[in-house]
Amino acid sequence: MEASVKTAGLLLCLIASLGIPQSANPAAAEELVRFESVPVKLSPFRIRKALEQGEILSQPQGTPLLGYLSSPPGGGPFPAVILLHGCDHLRLSVKELWPKRLVRWGYVVLVVDSFTTRKLDDTCRSALPERVFDAYGALDFLSRTSFVDISRVALMGFSAGATATLDATKIAGNEQLMERKFRAAVAYYPACDADRGDPTVPTLIMTGERDNWSRAERCQKRLARLSDNAPPVELNVYRGVYHNFDAPEFMVGKRVLGHIEKYDPDAAAKSIRSVYAFLRKYLTN
Repeated sequence: MEASVKTAGLLLCLIASLGIPQSANPAAAEELVRFESVPVKLSPFRIRKALEQGEILSQPQGTPLLGYLSSPPGGGPFPAVILLHGCDHLRLSVKELWPKRLVRWGYVVLVVDSFTTRKLDDTCRSALPERVFDAYGALDFLSRTSFVDISRVALMGFSAGATATLDATKIAGNEQLMERKFRAAVAYYPACDADRGDPTVPTLIMTGERDNWSRAERCQKRLARLSDNAPPVELNVYRGVYHNFDAPEFMVGKRVLGHIEKYDPDAAAKSIRSVYAFLRKYLTN
């Protein structure tokens, strides 16, 4: 517990040293909220086959989820950021440090817990495609609040959550089926797919040069294949940096499933400034 407090204090000191404006008022307390993922829609082919075979299809249901909601003081409406954690679940930097930082910048923050209700510990050896629907369930939840401007919401993910962020905002993905849309996307060290296609929103991608889990060259290949009509995509590759470079939990680097994860204070500070500028450009104007 003492180590976690020290870690939080270190990062909060880092925030103060970045030269980024902070709110003078304290943030509203974090609130545990419950909502559902958007139900996975049945494809026209599945519906047609069911009709042909006389099968009665049940109405798709969303998965119950937990979330952690924080907001700036005042009634809003505020822009908002939805956070998706990595395959290792809710670590300190995602559940507490990033929300505190974003709230100080004037954003409502909803951290999506994709694992607890599914009784999962991690998905580091597998994938959970349903997380795209978790993101849109969170967006629907925010649309029912009075203090969020639902037209100004960004999706932000880390590692596996960053990969889900890119999948949730790609032009040929499930985004086209959703009633509400995100305004922008931020992806910390995602597994880029060179053939993912154009994004639907302005996107900021950040990764480390030495990250062999989320390889920078795959993100570079994706950018090279974007169409001329694609929304702007910014890729920041930090030299000599590994996976989880923004997370002070990895102050002492460690190897996880053959991949090095290590905090880098210089890269973390640069990335924080990039996120601040990116969100200010696309959510507050």
